[in-house]
Amino acid sequence: MINSNDGGSNVSNNGGKSWSTQENQNTAQFYRVITDNLVPYNVYGGQQDNSTVAIASRTNDGGIDWKDWYSVAGGESAFLAFDPDNPQLIYGGTYQGNIDKWDANTKESKPIKEYPELGLSISPENAKYRYNWNAPIITSPHNRKTIYHGGNVVFKSTDEGQSWSVISPDLTRNEKDRHGLGGGPFTNEAAGGEIYNTLTYLTESSHEEGVIWSGSDDGLVHVTKDGGNTWKNVTPTGIKEGIINSIEVSPHDPATAYIVLMRYKSMDFDNYIYKTTDYGTTWTKITNGITGDNTFTRVVREDRKIKGLLYAGTETGLFISLDDGLNWQPLQLNLPVTPINDLTIQDNDLVVATAGRAFWILDDLATLQNIKTPKQEVTIFQPKDTYLFMGGSSDKPIPGLGSNPKSGVTFDYYLSEKQDSTELKLEVLKDGEVIRSITNQKPKDFKSWPGGPSKPDVLPSKKGYNRFTWDFKRERLPAVDNVFVLGGHDGSTVGPGDYTLKLSLGTTITETIVKILPNPKVKSSPTDYAGQQELLKTIEATVVDIHNSVNSMRSAKTQLKDYAKLLKDNEMAKSLLKQGDTLIKRITAWEENLIQPNQKTFQDVINFENKLNAQLLNLRGYIDVVEPKVTAGAKVRLQDLLTQWKTFKTEHNAIITTEMAAYNEAFRSLEIPALIISNK
Repeated sequence: MINSNDGGSNVSNNGGKSWSTQENQNTAQFYRVITDNLVPYNVYGGQQDNSTVAIASRTNDGGIDWKDWYSVAGGESAFLAFDPDNPQLIYGGTYQGNIDKWDANTKESKPIKEYPELGLSISPENAKYRYNWNAPIITSPHNRKTIYHGGNVVFKSTDEGQSWSVISPDLTRNEKDRHGLGGGPFTNEAAGGEIYNTLTYLTESSHEEGVIWSGSDDGLVHVTKDGGNTWKNVTPTGIKEGIINSIEVSPHDPATAYIVLMRYKSMDFDNYIYKTTDYGTTWTKITNGITGDNTFTRVVREDRKIKGLLYAGTETGLFISLDDGLNWQPLQLNLPVTPINDLTIQDNDLVVATAGRAFWILDDLATLQNIKTPKQEVTIFQPKDTYLFMGGSSDKPIPGLGSNPKSGVTFDYYLSEKQDSTELKLEVLKDGEVIRSITNQKPKDFKSWPGGPSKPDVLPSKKGYNRFTWDFKRERLPAVDNVFVLGGHDGSTVGPGDYTLKLSLGTTITETIVKILPNPKVKSSPTDYAGQQELLKTIEATVVDIHNSVNSMRSAKTQLKDYAKLLKDNEMAKSLLKQGDTLIKRITAWEENLIQPNQKTFQDVINFENKLNAQLLNLRGYIDVVEPKVTAGAKVRLQDLLTQWKTFKTEHNAIITTEMAAYNEAFRSLEIPALIISNK
């Protein structure tokens, strides 16, 4: 048997004696979504038949799991409100107008309802106020100590809910014949889900203090410009009764607003989106292009950077408009087909609350914001400022794990044509120096990178818009063939600062600047980062020198062995062969101090002694961490390792200038004839 419920589904294989869990399903139903301004930001909402949720938008682990969320104020149907810069006190609601204040310090809640009567079983006509199942709660963007709560009137508090004042008349149709018990004639719906003539949305303009908009579940829109002293009914002419589910005051113009009316409870699945540019005096319906069975709209938001770029959450997915609502088109991507109840924008990300598939985030809206920008053969778009966060991510869904954004600088670019054989090249520059290069051509030898990734970094190069994440790493270190080294060959992590992203396609070059910001939770200074970066670059330059030296010496050994085979029967070359044998032994002894050729896999690390290159890369791992201040011990260890390399570097130079030079001189003195190839 399968039981389907508000939290997901459970399976029984024994006739109901026991049931599987539903904690392994991302099936939460969120009514609303709100975010704070912390870095990284957190996402909040109330989930049907469950708790409220505050959850991290990203973590330092491989993903977002059970330990990265907690319950806050309110209940299943909550609107949540707080100071986004300091979400210590969180106000949350639930049905019947219940509202409480949750303190992050004490983890305790306090009920602060304006008139605390028990709403269960009370007929709305006998209650002092009427409240929607999702009664709106907001804090003022001009003074976060000011709280607004919606019933059938608007309540205001400036003392954390200790006292409330009513700042509006009844802003609903107040149809008294509809204020009886719900659920009839069968049973009383006692929880409050069928109370009618209530407010469903409140918002205060971010431009003007005291300009507050309200929407009701019976289709009325009101606005006050004086903090609630006077209210004006600005409902669009001819609008039908329905739920005003969202009101969006344009972030670009105080007189412009967008409202969404829903009528699905009347079996009307049409779209009702309206726009005003004069505080609601006149309205225009803007729904062209939102099509599909039952695809009615629930919420509209405007982009914070681009005026007229709109996002619509509908019953079946996401739509966008590039022309202020004149035309709409779907933008589903990998978002499941699911109702979108609410949208918000934070750190240039689009955060989505769904009815059944939990929270989703579309990282960085730069592509959509630049979709009208004139483009050339290849055009790169400036990414948002990127924090130096570490944390894993997976390209494939993992049960029970929310996906982290990729660690690194994620940027978008446009190609006028698909590029296969033509090289598309990304260069990352710091102070004019190229520190990383990546192309759209798959490296031919990537399988031979010991300890390397399962697949190489390759730039996507399809026609149209492409996205790539530079992982904060410098250029990959050269490997020694068939030698595993603990620490890997990836480059080290860069520090905060400005970096140039340069894309080249033939003679066409496009570039932009990205600012990498320090992790604000890490106590550090620019001096700390500078010191860390100096040591990382020193270590890597030394490893590069070691590996290149070993590779060149190995090449010399190969040539010596080849000459030995070629001249083994030449009486004149006996002395030369002896010289070559001595030289091979000296090179091998030198090499064995620098690398461990017996290490082929990770398991070999504990069986065969790690040499100088592994010691250096191990030390790099100590230094290449989030907290940049390098320990005294790490500095001492580096000097010791550099001293060792100096000794072996001297030996390397001596081999070249003495024995190898002597061998070459002896070889030339033999006047060995060139090879003759016969055609017979």
